[in-house]
Amino acid sequence: MDAALLHSVADGVATVVISHPAKRNAMTAAMWRALPELLDALSADRAVRVLVLTGAGPTFCAGADISSLAGKEDPQALAVRAEEALAAFPKPTIAAVRGFCVGGGSQLAAACDLRFAEEGSSFGVTPARLGIVYPASSTRRLVSLVGPATAKYLLYSAELIGAEHALRAGFLDELLPAGRLEGRVAEFARILTTRSQLTQAAAKEFADGRTDRDAHWAAEAAGSGDTAEGVAAFLERRSPAFTWTAGG
Repeated sequence: MDAALLHSVADGVATVVISHPAKRNAMTAAMWRALPELLDALSADRAVRVLVLTGAGPTFCAGADISSLAGKEDPQALAVRAEEALAAFPKPTIAAVRGFCVGGGSQLAAACDLRFAEEGSSFGVTPARLGIVYPASSTRRLVSLVGPATAKYLLYSAELIGAEHALRAGFLDELLPAGRLEGRVAEFARILTTRSQLTQAAAKEFADGRTDRDAHWAAEAAGSGDTAEGVAAFLERRSPAFTWTAGG
C-alpha cells in the first residue's frame, strides 16, 4: 500500500492511521500536508467526539521520510503545521503507540492530549542526528510534558528511550502489556465520548495555557444547559444527555 493517512469514524471516535509500511510509517511530504486538512474535516464532524492517532501494523511512526522531502517546501514547516493542527484539534486526542515513535512520530504524539503505549515501544527526538534545529514550539511542548532536563536529554543525545522510561518521564499516560493497547484505547475513548464536551473543551484550553478565557467558558456553560443536565442525571441516577458540541 502507498503512503497514506487512513481514517474512519465509528461510535463517536475518529481513528487516523499513519500508513507507510515500506518506511515504518515515516511521514512523507504529502502526508504532512494532508494531515491539517483531514483534521479540519474531522473537527467539523459533529459525530466525532474523540480522535485516536495510531500507526499501521507494529510501528507508530518512525519520523519523516527524508527521501520524500528533498527539494520540497521547508520540511520543518510542514511538520510544524501538522503538529499545530493536531494540538489545536478541539476534541480530546489520544496517540496509541506501538513500536517506534521517533522524530516526527514523537512530535505528533506529543501534540496529542494523551499518549497510551504498548510495552516494548521506543521513543526518540532525533534532530541532533541530522543537524536540525528543533522548532521552538515543539521544544516547548516537549518540555511541558517531560520537563526541561529530560527534554534536553532527548534533544541533546537523539538517543531512543524505552516505554518504561517514557512513562516515568511523563511522556506517556498509560503503558499496556502486549495485546492490550487497542482494547484499552477503545475503552478509554468510549468513556470520553460519554463525558461533557463543554468540560473537555474548556479544560483543553486551560491546560494549554489559555488562562484568559474564563468569561468565555462561563458564558458557554450558562447557555448550554449541560450543567443542569449533569446535575439532574446524577440525582436521577441515569446517564446524562449532554448537548453542547465542540465546534458547533
